[in-house]
Amino acid sequence: MHSEHDGMNPTASASESAIASTSAFACAIPDGERNQAQRQGASSASDASDAGIAAAHAWLRDARHVVVFTGAGVSAESGIPTFRDALTGLWARFDPQALATEEGFRADPTLVWRWYAERRAAVANARPNAAHEAIARYEARGGRRVDVVTQNVDGLHRRAGSHRVLELHGDITRVKCLDGCGAPEPIDPAFDWRGDAREPPPCPRCGAPLRPDVVWFGEFLSEAALAEAQRAASSCDAMLVVGTSALVYPAAELPVLARRSGARLVVVDPERTAIDDIADAVVRAPAAVALPSLLAE
Repeated sequence: MHSEHDGMNPTASASESAIASTSAFACAIPDGERNQAQRQGASSASDASDAGIAAAHAWLRDARHVVVFTGAGVSAESGIPTFRDALTGLWARFDPQALATEEGFRADPTLVWRWYAERRAAVANARPNAAHEAIARYEARGGRRVDVVTQNVDGLHRRAGSHRVLELHGDITRVKCLDGCGAPEPIDPAFDWRGDAREPPPCPRCGAPLRPDVVWFGEFLSEAALAEAQRAASSCDAMLVVGTSALVYPAAELPVLARRSGARLVVVDPERTAIDDIADAVVRAPAAVALPSLLAE
């Protein structure tokens, strides 16, 4: 899934060489390269790693506008499985297309509603982890604008205390009208869809079924949310990319857009990602481990 590069000294691919104007630090070394470094002398590798982490910390400390771009890896550290990982037990026999498309919902709305009810329950039981909390503290300290752009649908960034959150793929704890007349709370603030035993409840305005307020397969992202995320990426001083392979477009274009606009790009992920080659720093660690120190004063 991920691009291959030399973890000791990532360089831009030919297609991205124009935007990779500075060398990227790799703040950790993959196992195979670590063994080679040990044979050649591991102290220089350690020095490069320490320098990369220190540089990333300084960029994030001094930046006046930072975009934190997060993916499923951050939620996974709170115990929330990815969509496909959640297809276990009774749900293992179902095709994802039957559970996460409008066609699947129209064919069997009760089945899909129950699937999302189970996922909502898992989200309700989850708690923000140290990465969510570090991002919220970083914003709360002030002195800079922090935009959190997330591909996750669990709402954990807001629960942790982040205020400027753009949810590109929606929020699983919200619903909207299948036929598009609106979201139920603005339509009727007294309407309690969570207390309605029908599966799914009807829209209080038009009677069409309510559906999860998430982006299903084959659907477009919200134009307004994507446009705002693109503006933030184009104007930030630094972008912190956490827990995403950066493979799913159009969201995956945001780090490239930030880099082209001159922002420092810092990647935090225990695995290789598609944008490591254009990053200024790559931290090979889980988000909850790396972010508390990386975003500290």
